[in-house]
Amino acid sequence: MALRLSETVGDERKPKFAELNNLISEKLGGRVLFATDDWFAVAENLLKESLPEWREGEFTECGKWMDGWETRRRRKPGHDWCIIKLGVPGVIEGVDVDTSYFTGNFAPRVSLQATVLSEQDEAIIPERRSVFGTEASNDSLIQMETLHSEKWETIIPMTDARPGYRDTCHTYMPSTSNHRFTHVRFNIFPDGGVARLKVFGFAVPDWSLVAPSQLLDLAGVSNGGVCLEYSDAHYGHPRNLISPGRGVTMADGWETARRLDRPPVLVGQAGGVLAVAGFEWTVLRLGHPGKISRIEIDTHHFKGNFPDSCRIDGCFLQSQQKESEGIGTNDSLWQVILPPQKMRAHSLHHYESEALSLATPVSHVRIVMAPDGGISRVRIFGHIVN
Repeated sequence: MALRLSETVGDERKPKFAELNNLISEKLGGRVLFATDDWFAVAENLLKESLPEWREGEFTECGKWMDGWETRRRRKPGHDWCIIKLGVPGVIEGVDVDTSYFTGNFAPRVSLQATVLSEQDEAIIPERRSVFGTEASNDSLIQMETLHSEKWETIIPMTDARPGYRDTCHTYMPSTSNHRFTHVRFNIFPDGGVARLKVFGFAVPDWSLVAPSQLLDLAGVSNGGVCLEYSDAHYGHPRNLISPGRGVTMADGWETARRLDRPPVLVGQAGGVLAVAGFEWTVLRLGHPGKISRIEIDTHHFKGNFPDSCRIDGCFLQSQQKESEGIGTNDSLWQVILPPQKMRAHSLHHYESEALSLATPVSHVRIVMAPDGGISRVRIFGHIVN
């Protein structure tokens, strides 16, 4: 059953799966491999990280410029669809179909199928052109038939989408499968436009290939790390903390609002850390439990709005069921891994094992910054434990 944005009020009432990683994001390496039609706008727009844009009065030689995937009005049997490779293979928990600005031209129905493709299977797919005003040739469609993508597992059944007005543009749909996938087929029925597609879930690496001696970023999205909870995400979501690479802008990080309980006059303490009562936090589940041996905190791009200090706590949970109990505010669960550290603007902070105060394995970490501000990335390096 689809969850409608009009039945919610603000981000806080989005479905829980919408807090997970967008596995097809262009930032994670998601790619469109095939599309039946790209007449008005190419399918690659579905994967953009930016919010959909409207350009009043702008037209191309094929029609109105649109920031999304929009196919021509279909005049032959069938429906339009595209194949997308996940940036990181994983379990899909749900999707968001965003039809922003597609009001009289939105795709009225959608569905999602998924599978695991080998490199040999993927090689069957014709080379992608990604040019608006084009459609797939008969030869390429015949070539695609050998993949039998229409028979892939249906994880989102055909569901009504809605026009791209502000109050109706998002349709959230939970997945019906907990399998690991590498590719999805996004179907629109029969044609039309969708601005963005987000496929929420978490990576599932093959941990049998990882030696206990190998040092990994256990919180990294490609290693299965996910953001579970947070206190505030006014300007940027904390799931950005575990994205690959360094942040592109301040928007590509975790940034909170300014706390209203900040002291009128700030006072310093030993070590230069300010004396403030308030703080912000986020909880990350590691892709695999492990012993932490190195931590990096990056305030890249945060120059006038970096936190004064940052602390990292850890805990070991035996089951994911406990995650639903609001672990971020349950202080009894947490032990300090990295004591409060004074932050610097636009800098990469390194902390080796001698700076860490917890040597036992952890499955979750809590990032605490005081009193507020922005962090671009956090890397939790360690060795897996079974």
